[in-house]
Amino acid sequence: MRLNWFFLTLFYSGHAKKAPGTVGTLVSLPLGVIVLMFLGSQTLFMLSVLITLIAIKGIDKHEAIVQTHDDSRIVIDELVGMWIALSIAPAVTFTLGELTTLSNGIALQIVLSFLFFRGYDIAKPSLIGRIDREVKGGLGVMGDDILAGFAAGITTALVWQVILKLQPLLG
Repeated sequence: MRLNWFFLTLFYSGHAKKAPGTVGTLVSLPLGVIVLMFLGSQTLFMLSVLITLIAIKGIDKHEAIVQTHDDSRIVIDELVGMWIALSIAPAVTFTLGELTTLSNGIALQIVLSFLFFRGYDIAKPSLIGRIDREVKGGLGVMGDDILAGFAAGITTALVWQVILKLQPLLG
């Protein structure tokens, strides 16, 4: 049970007194960037799928014991959503040197992915909110963040395309 809780709370980051979801997302961000840097976006996406499957089972087990749905300390869903957003954003592979160069836009895309993911996860528009309200168990806990991750990745990609189109006009 302790290992399951360590996993579900993302190294206990979900125990943060304020904004555990944001803290969990901040913990997941450098981990995702490392996977992107060394293994690429496809691996990051596939790891997200694997973690989702493990998390759903772990959350179902936890909820059966505590009889509570969507414990705010569980933040593994933030990791999955953030990683999905990063895997969709245009900066698919890069090196550490490229990450520190702001001119290539990789850092901006990482920041946009984070901001859009947190925005969608907090606001829960449309289907994201519906899943959050209506789907129970581990699938419900993970589902809204999965959709928020897809929405954030797509939004980041669209914003990046606009930036690329505007760049010649500005400069």
